Amino acid sequence: MPLERLQRLLADIYDADVGLDVRDFLVTARGGAAALARAEPAADEVLLLRESPEGLDVTLYVDEAVLRRLADADPFESLADHNLADLCTVLEGVSHFQYLVWSAQRGRAVSLLELETQAEVDKFVGAFALLARQHGRVPPGLHARLFERVGYLGSLEAAARARYETANRLAARYCRRLQQRYLDRRAFRPDLALRALRAFWRLPHRPKLNLASA
Repeated sequence: MPLERLQRLLADIYDADVGLDVRDFLVTARGGAAALARAEPAADEVLLLRESPEGLDVTLYVDEAVLRRLADADPFESLADHNLADLCTVLEGVSHFQYLVWSAQRGRAVSLLELETQAEVDKFVGAFALLARQHGRVPPGLHARLFERVGYLGSLEAAARARYETANRLAARYCRRLQQRYLDRRAFRPDLALRALRAFWRLPHRPKLNLASA
């Protein structure tokens, strides 16, 4: 299962190890997620949160079918159109878990928009890293594939849809600048890209969103 490898990939990119294994917080059965959330999960990936006197309880739901398909088509071996959507589903969940836990360990509050924007960036960065390792280059259409050819669940409430659309727009702007400045073939500086990404990860809510929208 690539779940733990994706967690390690993000932890290495951002130099942000949280000291917890995401698999220990994983639920893959839709019924189990529904019991925890008291509602049927609306997507194949949902981060479930519940405050208690002891602190914050975190559960990551990723549909078992998604994980099974990725086990059969490992994106660390070959990433292409046939497994990109499943990779992004799992990367989103791992990003949510990693960023929320990292922030909680530092006593930082996280907004839903901040969480979604970081996850959108992480999907691009994670896919870019895997493709670069496998092919030594990244298809020029990756940015458009992740940020332009997207759809949203019809069951989303208006506020949730607006949040996802805003996160997509902010992350698209940030990742376009990141790629143009540090990751294009004519200006390939992965060391500077890593420095920029790690600084972005650590920014608090308002500065992060302001930088993304610049």
